[in-house]
Amino acid sequence: QVQLVESGGGLVQAGGSLRLSCAASGRTFSSHTMGWFRQAPGKEREFVAAITWSGSSTYYADSVKGRFTISRDNAKNMVSLQMNSLKPEDTAVYYCAAPADEHTFVVGASQYDYWGQGTQVTVSS
Repeated sequence: QVQLVESGGGLVQAGGSLRLSCAASGRTFSSHTMGWFRQAPGKEREFVAAITWSGSSTYYADSVKGRFTISRDNAKNMVSLQMNSLKPEDTAVYYCAAPADEHTFVVGASQYDYWGQGTQVTVSS
């Protein structure tokens, strides 16, 4: 079982930056891909970024590529999302998530089994 708790959301002006963090419980954190997703009001949850269990590979949605950076610290059971050059369309609740299977790199929301409670990010124009 993995428990995930996000932090770091807030209100920021367009062009600004925020850093989201996700603290994970569980002894096998370092064996799981970690992902970030977001959901805006009235829209479906969408993939943002993912990182392999070792941190050696990352993958981003086209809409955030070049602006967001996902990273992880396996010693601290933490995964982060650095968000720069934020736009109003980035406004959403952001979730970190993990699949149940170890050593499996996935990006589809349906393939993730554990989810945090979410943190609100609001970007004003």
